[in-house]
Order: sequence, then structure tokens, then C-alpha cells
Amino acid sequence: MKIVVTGCTGFVGRHLVASLVARGHSVVAVARRKDQAIKMPWYKNVEFISVDLHDPVLEPVSLLGVPNALIHLAWPGIPNYKDLLHIEQYLPADYSFIKKMVEAGTPQVLVSGTCFEYGMQNGALSEDTIPLPNTPYGIAKDSLRRFLEALQAKKMFNLQWVRLFYLYGPGQHRNSLLAQLDRAIDNGDEFFNMSGGEQLRDYLHVEEVAVFLSEVLEQPQLNGIFNCCNGSPISVRRLVEMRIRERGSGIKLNLGHYPYPDYEPMAFWGKRQTIKDRGE
Repeated sequence: MKIVVTGCTGFVGRHLVASLVARGHSVVAVARRKDQAIKMPWYKNVEFISVDLHDPVLEPVSLLGVPNALIHLAWPGIPNYKDLLHIEQYLPADYSFIKKMVEAGTPQVLVSGTCFEYGMQNGALSEDTIPLPNTPYGIAKDSLRRFLEALQAKKMFNLQWVRLFYLYGPGQHRNSLLAQLDRAIDNGDEFFNMSGGEQLRDYLHVEEVAVFLSEVLEQPQLNGIFNCCNGSPISVRRLVEMRIRERGSGIKLNLGHYPYPDYEPMAFWGKRQTIKDRGE
């Protein structure tokens, strides 16, 4: 398959492109900065295009052609989940880009959604759980999905909306929990400042995420929402303690230094159906 992947140098994108290339696909990798892309081990095995997808005069089809599938991962402004730019700028720009690709004939679109679409709901969250987003980021992502579903009534294409939960692994944002912990260990810090750590979350290694996305993509007949998650909750404190043991560190936890985020429920995790359950 010829696959266009936006956000190819991002946390998920860099691993997904590697997975797709290994599986024999022809990849058009898209990102703003070539200097980041050229560092990727897959760079010479893809067609790389440097472009700002939010350029209002952009005609993406003239640059990217009409692929067998579009994977849209690019989304700026993370982790500033409360920034209104998610609604005011990123949402309309992303919809415009995807709409142009669909209207040109792209038959399959896979978009990365987010567990933030579920809002403040606790417990096991399935794909059938009604979204109740409470942040501009979650609202924008949920709205984009609704816009694209409405577009399906006008133009026939398959939409695969994959809600990502919490990820970890190589390339993660420097301000993510485990990245901060690793820096503190590397710096020889005596203490690691964190919240109380009792919140339950759903974590999945980014390489497993890349495999999951690849498997969904390779079944173009599948349409709808998919939770990309572990399916089992773990407390943030336990996750940190496990990482400390893995690193062989004696760093101590300064629990309760930071308050719990006011935009996340205390305990939630994904309920994950297998791809086979969805109609393989």
C-alpha cells in the first residue's frame, strides 16, 4: 500500500513509519522539519515531504498525491491541553486538510484520537462510551471525528478513529512523567517530585501502539472507533516505582509535591476489543 503518514517525526509517528516500512508498505512521510526527519533510521526508505499542513493556501494533493491510505497523526500544542488554539486553529485546519485528501479520492483515513475525548469519566471506557470531553484538546479531537463522520455522508471513505491512551517509550515528550524521572535519575537527584501517585491510568509502550495501528490500517474494511490501550489500570506511583527498579536507582519519591490534574479523572483505563472482534 502507498500510505501517507503525517506527524512522522513525532512520538508515535517515528515508530509507526518504522513498522510500516518493515511490513513492506510504501510510505510518504510528512512533517514540518527535515532536520528532524533526516535523523530517523527509516529516512532513506521513505519519500519525505516537508510541509506545514496548516498553511491555508496548501493544496495537499498536489504534493502528496492520492494514496491508498492516509494516517493523520500530526497535531501541535501537546501537552497544553487547555489551549484554545486546539479548537480555534488546529481543528479547522486539520479538517480542511483531511477533507481535501478525501475529496481527491483517498479511500481510507486513520486518525489518532485521544482518551481525553472521554473527559472526567472514571472506570473502564469502551469505544461505545459516550464522549464527554472537558478540555479544548479533547473537544477539538472529538469534533474532528464528528466532522469526518458527517463527511462520510457526502463522500464514501473508511474512517478508522484510534483513541490513544497513555504511551511511553523512546522519543516521548521530555515533560512526560517517565522522561522526567529518567532525567532525575541520570542527574543523580536524591528526590523525584510528583503527585500523590494514586491515580489509575492505562499505559502502553509506543512500539505496541505502532503495531496496533499497522494492523488496523491493513484491514481497510474496518470502520469506526478503536481504543488503543493496555486494558489494565496501573497506579502512577507503581509505574514510577517499577521504572526506578528497572534503572537500579535509589532515588526517593516526594509524593504529593504536585496536585492532581484538574482535567483528568482519578481512575480510568481503556476497554480494548481485539481487531478480530471488530470484524476481521
